[in-house]
Amino acid sequence: MFEEWKGKRVLITGASRGIGAAVARQAGALGARVAVHYYTSQEPAEAVVRAIRDAGGEGFTVCGDVSRSAEATRIVDEAAERLGGLDLLINNAGDMLGRVALGEIDDDHYDRVMDLNARSVVMVSQAALPHFRRTGSGNIIHTSSIAARNGGGPGAGLYASAKGFVSTMTRNMAKELMEDRIRVNAVAPGVIATDFHVRHSTEEQLAAVSASIPMGRTGAAEECVGAYIFLGTDSMSGYMTGQIIEVNGGQLMP
Repeated sequence: MFEEWKGKRVLITGASRGIGAAVARQAGALGARVAVHYYTSQEPAEAVVRAIRDAGGEGFTVCGDVSRSAEATRIVDEAAERLGGLDLLINNAGDMLGRVALGEIDDDHYDRVMDLNARSVVMVSQAALPHFRRTGSGNIIHTSSIAARNGGGPGAGLYASAKGFVSTMTRNMAKELMEDRIRVNAVAPGVIATDFHVRHSTEEQLAAVSASIPMGRTGAAEECVGAYIFLGTDSMSGYMTGQIIEVNGGQLMP
C-alpha cells in the first residue's frame, strides 16, 4: 500500500528539525520526492536532504519565511515548479517564540506568533490550491498541538490559541476543499522531545509533564511520523478528512 509514495510530490514546511525532519526522512525512504522547507536552519535542512537521498528518495531544500504571505506563495510555487506539481502539503512550520505571560504580550510578539503559526497555514495552503487543482486532487496535513485542546503551559497562551486556530481551519478547509478532491487533516502531537522544548521548557517542567502522561515519558519525533504517513497514504486514509489525530502518549484522551 505504500507503493503510492514512489514519486509522490511532497512539500513539508519547517522540515529542517524535529517532527518535520523525521517525516521528510520517512517520506524519502518510501520513495517520495520531497521539498524540505527551512528558514534559518540551512545546515540541518541539507542534512535531511542527504538522508532522503541516501534512502533512495529525491529531495531538495527551499528557503523562506512562511509567516509572510508573499514569501509563502513563492515557497510553494518554487517547490511545485521543481517537483513538477504537488500531491501533498504538510504545514509543519511553527514555534512558540518564547514563553510570554499575558501581562507582557506586546504587538510584536502577538504578530510574530500568530503570523508564523496561523497565517502561514492559511497562506501556504492557499498558494497550493492552483497546483492541486491542476493535478485534480490533493492532500493537506497540518501540524496542530495538544495545546490546542488544553491551552498550553505557562506563557504559551498565544501559541496554544494559534494551534486552536489550526485545528479549526482543518475542519473548515476539509469542507470547503472537498469539491476539489482535496483532503485536509491534522496531527496534534503532545510533548515531544525535540529542540522546541530545549528552547522553551526547563527540565523541571518536562519532568512534571512526563509524570502526567500515562506512558510515563515524552515522545520522540519518530513516534509522530506514522500518523502523517497514514494521512498521506490515500489507500489507507482516503475516506478521512477534517480529522485531527492526537499523538500524546495518553496525556489527552478526547
